[in-house]
Amino acid sequence: MSAFSDPPIDRILAPFREFSRSTVAGGILLIAAAIVALVWANSPWRESYAALWETPVIVGFGAFALEKPLILWVNDALMAIFFLVVGVEIKRELLVGELRDRRRAALPIAAAIGGAVLPAAIFLAVAGGGEAGRGWGIPMATDIAFALGVLALLGSRVPLGLRIFLTALAIVDDLIAVVVIAIFYSGKLDVTMLAGAAGIVILLLVLNRAGARHPVVYAALGVVLWVFVLKSGVHATIAGVLLALTIPATTRIDAPGFAASAREALDRFTHAGDGSGGHAVEERHGALWDLETAAERAQSPMLRLEHTLHPWVAFLIVPLFALANAGVTIRPELVALPPAPVILGIVLGLVVGKQIGITVAAWLVVRAGIATLPDGVTWARLYGVAWLGGIGFTMSLFVAELGLPAGTVLDQAKVGILVASVIAGGVGYAILRALGRPAGTPG
Repeated sequence: MSAFSDPPIDRILAPFREFSRSTVAGGILLIAAAIVALVWANSPWRESYAALWETPVIVGFGAFALEKPLILWVNDALMAIFFLVVGVEIKRELLVGELRDRRRAALPIAAAIGGAVLPAAIFLAVAGGGEAGRGWGIPMATDIAFALGVLALLGSRVPLGLRIFLTALAIVDDLIAVVVIAIFYSGKLDVTMLAGAAGIVILLLVLNRAGARHPVVYAALGVVLWVFVLKSGVHATIAGVLLALTIPATTRIDAPGFAASAREALDRFTHAGDGSGGHAVEERHGALWDLETAAERAQSPMLRLEHTLHPWVAFLIVPLFALANAGVTIRPELVALPPAPVILGIVLGLVVGKQIGITVAAWLVVRAGIATLPDGVTWARLYGVAWLGGIGFTMSLFVAELGLPAGTVLDQAKVGILVASVIAGGVGYAILRALGRPAGTPG
């Protein structure tokens, strides 16, 4: 029997903690938020849904106060934290992940480019130019949380190499989205504010090189950077990506150094006495403090930040974004046949363009000898994952909000995103499930 037993509250909360650690959990919450938004926006209380997100919120005081509707605080401020995590994930993959090795990176990079260019071309061909044409970036996106959630539902039917491929593809896809947003979905630029933002980025890089590692330093300057970017005309969420690039990715001590420090601290803790005297208690606390310090020095601030923020993004920020943006009042003109060009362009872009663009681009680089398929991955399985790339949802909704004016066209875009994401996710799941478990995988 264990010397320690969990208190009742821990036993009660254990199932919820287990759920929160599941890859599927964030996707389930995201789906739930989208459903709530749709039901609310089509209920007798639809006016309260619209009024809630238009509620003005003031942050700050005096000359430093910012007043925005609640929906803009969600889309500009909270989503900047989402993009901070996206930036950290991109940086991690480039430094130590699948994108570090050029040959291994070639496959997901090519697939992501193919899965971005073809959907955009299909959208423009169907929806044309003008006001609707501004939405060409909508079908370029892949929702990594949804896509990986579907893979998690398939369990052992999905080889590890396929999960790694989809993760790397989605991260490259996010990088493409960041570039597209920064260049094509920003407003009139204010050179003074851009210079201020550049100055903060340079200061952050200098602090990084000087050894500054405390998160408060980066958080405080990150807020200043966000304000400068917000006022510059570049979309405010880009500040999150810029901040991510400046956060230290190295550790202060290596693995042998940490092991030696940890052993020394544990030895001091063990030999501090029986804990009955004040001196022994103080000695043990000192040993624990040193152990905690060594553990902190052995961790990269970048990875610690990702680990800390990821639950907040997955379980609060992204579902809140879906709740604020997925609510569309279904009016007759939105579901009329034939579908509006915006709806058709998005559905064809995500459902047809993604799966063809990803598969063909991957086949071309493998055929050319530039890349190889990961272990355990067949072309059939890669094709199934290419369908999952058509789940645009979060990033597609975000680009739609940036590119299209409020009104019928934006509502049509949201309908197209929801329909396409359901089709792509359902077909991708069905294909991968029908393929069964890879050879040698236990049943």
